[in-house]
Amino acid sequence: MKVIHSKDVESVEVKAGTGTVRQVLISEKEGPNFAMRKFIMQKGGGMPRHTNSVEHEQYVLKGKARIGIADNTYEVSAGDVVYIPANVPHWYTNIGEDNFEFLCLIPNQPDVITVLPDDSAC
Repeated sequence: MKVIHSKDVESVEVKAGTGTVRQVLISEKEGPNFAMRKFIMQKGGGMPRHTNSVEHEQYVLKGKARIGIADNTYEVSAGDVVYIPANVPHWYTNIGEDNFEFLCLIPNQPDVITVLPDDSAC
């Protein structure tokens, strides 16, 4: 079991992103099946077009962003739910005035991340 406030969890810079940090709120050590991460993107921040070898289930907590998933582009904000299948290209750009924050749940499996060439989508 684990009970902790998110402000007490270390934030780590996401090196592939811009103005983005990640917190691992629940790791494979606490959760046998899924990990829970929180991403925080500063105004103008984002993540480049990339793929992950595991699916993502996401819940937007705060802010507004443009997200590309495969060939589709969406604008999301607090309360929206996002599903990204494994190996599908996706990217993020914070388009709001505040931080864009979301929870991301992934299965506890090896996750190979591949940054894709910039196609000017984001």
